[in-house]
Amino acid sequence: MIGRVTGTLLEKQAPHILLDVGGLGYEVQVPMTTLFELPEVGSQVTLLTHFVVREDSQLLYGFLREQDRSLFRDLIKVSGVGPKMGLAILSGMDTDAFVRSVQLEDASQLVQLPGVGKKTAARLLVEMRDRVKDWAPQSADDTGAGTPAANRRRVLAEAESALIALGYKPVEASKVLSALDLESVDSAEELIRLALQSTVSK
Repeated sequence: MIGRVTGTLLEKQAPHILLDVGGLGYEVQVPMTTLFELPEVGSQVTLLTHFVVREDSQLLYGFLREQDRSLFRDLIKVSGVGPKMGLAILSGMDTDAFVRSVQLEDASQLVQLPGVGKKTAARLLVEMRDRVKDWAPQSADDTGAGTPAANRRRVLAEAESALIALGYKPVEASKVLSALDLESVDSAEELIRLALQSTVSK
């Protein structure tokens, strides 16, 4: 089991990143909430990872915080939810928002996530209820709530959901957004406009 990797960030191509770890290039799939917080290419990065071995592939998923990895591991235990959907859920909303939805039995936010219909949302509420009942929201110091990074995560998640609603596939929406200069954007509306303009201009 590969539980953590530290290396030089070589590429960011949503939903994948490439890390140089001792001369080996590790391709890691990360949710958009993690991708958005990563430093510039060439920087040192440490990720908590979850390793999945299949008959035809070996996949590595990475997260900046233990709480995100723990939620991902709980999500993929839910019937019908695999790593791909788990990653999409964590791309569309942060850990605290997901836990809050489950604790309040509020499916309205869940059904807006890519690939999550009413039946899957209902299953998530039922099967995740016991797993998150003792979870407490991270403190502002832990999450950076209210900081520019936290605001950008929120804006990014809103823009990605909107693009998917407009007909983009989740991977397409992630790639379009990751190619934009996110640092200079203050609102989801502006980010959506830039994303649509970049698509039209190609």
